[in-house]
This record gives sequence, C-alpha cells and structure tokens, in this order.
Amino acid sequence: MSDHSQQFASDNYAGICPEAWQAMQEANHGHEPAYGGDLWTARAADAFRALFETDCEVFFAFNGTAANSLALAALCQSYHSVICSDAAHVETDECGAPEFFSNGSKLLTSPSIDGKLTPEDIRSLATRRNDIHFPKPRVVTITQPTETGQVYTVDEVKAIAEACREHNLRLHMDGARFANACAALGCSPADITWKAGVDVLCFGGTKNGMAVGEAIIFFKPEQAEDFDYRCKQAGQLASKMRYLSAPWARMLSDGSWLRNGAHANACARRLAEQIAGVPGLDVYFKVQANAVFVKLSEASEKALRARGWRFYTFIGGSARFMFAWDSQFERVDELAADLRAIAAEHSDPQLLTSTLG
Repeated sequence: MSDHSQQFASDNYAGICPEAWQAMQEANHGHEPAYGGDLWTARAADAFRALFETDCEVFFAFNGTAANSLALAALCQSYHSVICSDAAHVETDECGAPEFFSNGSKLLTSPSIDGKLTPEDIRSLATRRNDIHFPKPRVVTITQPTETGQVYTVDEVKAIAEACREHNLRLHMDGARFANACAALGCSPADITWKAGVDVLCFGGTKNGMAVGEAIIFFKPEQAEDFDYRCKQAGQLASKMRYLSAPWARMLSDGSWLRNGAHANACARRLAEQIAGVPGLDVYFKVQANAVFVKLSEASEKALRARGWRFYTFIGGSARFMFAWDSQFERVDELAADLRAIAAEHSDPQLLTSTLG
C-alpha cells in the first residue's frame, strides 16, 4: 500500500473537491476588496439566504472550533451556561474554547449513549438549580449529526426547540457535517434549522470538500449584533475573505455540497452492508450519516493496523471509519474485505461482542 492510499480515519483526510478548487481559482484573478468586501463573499451570503429561504446573517470562520465557540459566546454571557450532551463536540474536542471565548460560560452536560440530547435532558438541566450561585442556563447546543453519526430528525429538533422555548433558551446547532445530515434526512436545510426552531447554525465546509472555512448563520439578525467585531478580535476575520467564501458561492449554487454529503453517506452504508452479520464485526451504532463504528477485539484491531489501516477508537472503544466526498467505493470494498478476513482469523467466540444498534 502506498503512502497515498485512501484512509478512512477521518473525513478531514480528504483533499479539496473540484468545485471548491475551481471557485478558488476563479477568485484568484485580479484584485478584490479585503475583509469580506469582495463580490464572492456577497454571492456566498446571498446563496445561503436562497438555500435557507430566509434573510439570515452570514459570517465565515477558519475552523469549526472557532465557529462554534464564537457563536455560543454571542448567545450568552460569562455567567450563563450551555446545555449539551456529554458527547457533544464542544464538550469533548474543543479544548475548552467555548468557555474561553465566552469568558467562562459553563457547559452543563447530560449523559448520552448515542450522543443525542433529548428534551427531557434539557428540562432536567434547565430546572436543576435556579439560585444565583449557579450559572444560569441560556443556550442549548446539539451536534448534527452527533459524534456517533446519529442524525436528529426534524421532529426531534422541533421537540428540542420546544423545550428551549419553555425555559427561554436559545438553540445552537453544530453542523460540522450538516451536509451529511441533510442528505440522510432528504429534507430542506430550512426544515431542519430555523423552521424547526434553531437560532444559529455552524455549517461545516471543511469536511464537505473545502480547503478551510465554516459558515456561521444567524437566523435572527438581532442575535448577530457586533458579531463581526467578535470574529475580528478572535483572529477569525480573513483579510482575503474571498478564498473562504468563493467555494461556498459555487458549491451552494450547483448543489455539490449535498452531493458530497450523499456520497460520503453512501460509502458508510456500503461498508456497513458488507460486514453485516459477520461474527466479530459488530456495528456499534446505527449507520445514518458518514460514520461507521465497528466493535473489534484487541487482536483484530492490531491485525487491521498491521494491514495498513488507520482508525480511531476514542468513542466507545470501537474502530471509527469516516467517509468523505472523494471516498472510493473500491477502497471501501478493500476495507470490508480486510475486516472480514481478520474476523475469520480471530473468530474465537469469547472475543465476540454484542451489537448495540
């Protein structure tokens, strides 16, 4: 296997998709005003408004951690708290950035097996304490899809939004893989966001085929007051903004954002189908987006790595495989074949585990 063989440890391994690359090339001709005053950024913002069928405020950041953290900071004060699942990305993988950028807003977490937050979780945390000695709940954040690849349905988001309204909470959606969720649900972006009660969405571009860049979308313009200053202070205002925004303008207008998500999801289903029912290869969570979690014995994990495959085991102790816009069906088949072969080699019944989803 060459050093450039396709791996599925993360969808961040993938390169830039052709549409994003071409848009950046087109934006590279001539001079354009800096700091978002260019034609491409205006086009991208209008493309978002068309996609979401509403007059929203749009901002761009370099990465998801900044997008989520700045969005949450805009929705609450330092003495507030943010309700989330204990498996939410803002809790497990952002190095305290949400607390840092909000000057101390505390994350209140609820235990979850599949990464999802429920209305009951929200009500429990929102009403646990209401004295002045405890940070006041102000925001709820959900990861769509979750870190385990589970997708919130439209009805689930509506139910969460209803719980938020009951307790005067704002709703933020971390959509690093929002395109995968839309592809899985087959619904419009509007239906799963502001029409369902979401206030702010962080729409991921990096995992969807862009070189860099996330969009922060405020569906209630008044909540975006001075957000441009917040981005500047945090070092997230790109001087040559057109290179962040041009790919969005192109990919939203030609539909490649959704095609990329659908292809990645199809690759995940392909792997899951090829290893379904194989002893020793239990799929740990339902495959709904672009992630597959396979429960392997320690010996099987070692054997798979020896065959050159890279993967992470930080969620539930299972091997995680993530698929991207450029994932090759043939390479997915190679992984499936290696998994089946290794399972056959290590088929000790005592090593078999039970399926959870």
